[in-house]
Amino acid sequence: MKNFGIAFLAGISALSGVASNVTESGVENCINISTPATTNVPEAQFPRVDNEGRAYFRLYAPEAKDVKIDICGKKYNMTRDETGGWAGVTDPLVEGFHYYFLIVDGVSVTDPASETFYGCGRMSGGIEIPESAEKASYYNYNKDIPHGQVRECRYYSEIEGSQRRCYVYTPASYETDTDRRFPVLYLQHGMGEDERGWHQQGKMADILDNQIAEGKCEPMIVVMDYGNCGYIFGAKPGETREEFGASFTPILLEEIIPFIDSTFRTKTDRDNRAMAGLSWGGHETLETTLRNLDKFSSIGSFSGALFFLNNGLENAYDGVFRNADEFNSKVKIFFLGMGSEENFGSDKISEALTDAWINHVYYCSPGTHHEWLTWRRCLNEFIPLLFK
Repeated sequence: MKNFGIAFLAGISALSGVASNVTESGVENCINISTPATTNVPEAQFPRVDNEGRAYFRLYAPEAKDVKIDICGKKYNMTRDETGGWAGVTDPLVEGFHYYFLIVDGVSVTDPASETFYGCGRMSGGIEIPESAEKASYYNYNKDIPHGQVRECRYYSEIEGSQRRCYVYTPASYETDTDRRFPVLYLQHGMGEDERGWHQQGKMADILDNQIAEGKCEPMIVVMDYGNCGYIFGAKPGETREEFGASFTPILLEEIIPFIDSTFRTKTDRDNRAMAGLSWGGHETLETTLRNLDKFSSIGSFSGALFFLNNGLENAYDGVFRNADEFNSKVKIFFLGMGSEENFGSDKISEALTDAWINHVYYCSPGTHHEWLTWRRCLNEFIPLLFK
């Protein structure tokens, strides 16, 4: 790969999705109408975001012949100026967090101006298209309230024969009320992501801190572990859909839960243990919990990759839905959520559950797609229901 001499420069481009030539007045105009993204590395002035959600990008690559922005499934051409700087701008983007890449002469690379986030099965750039302060208040940091901690924990898996890592959130009262034990939520990432996702992209600690401070949810421990699905399905030759990520369930049941219960002050009964996940993590959640209701009392699927209507609701998960009274007596909270724009099918599943008299909560995030803003909202709706 060529040495592109990457550096940061200012720039502007047309609003059509194809960047225009950069001019001095255009640079000033861009800076006047936009602000650096909150996801930039320190002191990087690009990418920038304007008040209509357009994102402006700049890259110095004088030897490159073609540069594109790859974001939200759409590619935007960038234009080169006489110094070797490339500039481009997107259409207005949906509010929330988005992974993105730059494509330099056909090679997809991360933007050196962005913090990196694990998503899409690799380290990627990320950009936050901000909501209003009022709408974002539930996941923004509040300096005036107590804050919990997120700890990186390592343990050895006998099943895998290797070291594993999880991130564990403990509420502020975990440090001050040292005789108290806490309920536990196991919270899973999606396909192509890992155990860092909920803490970094999902802003889960701020969501929990804010709700606990307002008395909306019970103080709880949240465990975020690797779901064995951090690559894109199809990357492992011969692996079936049923096998993808399936190795996580025995690790959770036989190793993670015992490790957490022996390391932290947890309540260890099923009434005080919940599990939830997004996308493929939602699939893993249902595969794990619905076949182990002796260990979990509350279940959440956020934009879950759910297939249990394929052979009829009555045949799903070893027939767990056949007896509504029995199911409803065991499961305190069964939560399904998704974004209104993603068409992921949770609404159809909710209808089938209603017809079968299965108690559940369905939430639709208005105006959001299959992305982190949907899942932040789902978590925000889910946690007040737990451990009552």
